[in-house]
Order: sequence, then structure tokens, then C-alpha cells
Amino acid sequence: MEESRAVLDRLQRIEALDRAGAGTAELLHELRALLGEAEEWSRTEGGDAGEGAVGRLRVALSRDMIAA
Repeated sequence: MEESRAVLDRLQRIEALDRAGAGTAELLHELRALLGEAEEWSRTEGGDAGEGAVGRLRVALSRDMIAA
């Protein structure tokens, strides 16, 4: 349960930063942290759907890091 709370909290931080006009570097830092937390969540309680979501997040983050 703690893992899912960490993911939700991180998503809220990212949304708040985005609304506040945070820079790319700051958002990427948060997204990298989100990836780690999402991987932990997937291992403990995410199942197949969680693994798929983490995979899609990893691909999206990889694309963003290359473009940054």
C-alpha cells in the first residue's frame, strides 16, 4: 500500500510543478523518481497491468530524456 501512495504522491507533485511552469530538468528529475517508485509498486502489488504501465512509463521517459 505504501508503494501505491508514493506513486500517487509523486504524480501530484509532478502535476503541481507542471502547473507552476517548472523547467524541463526539474520535471525530468521527478519523472525519473516516479519510474523508480512505479517499478517498486509493480513488484509488490501491480500485477501484469502494473508491469505494462511501468514499461510504458519507461519508454515515454526514455523518449523525453533523449529529446531534452
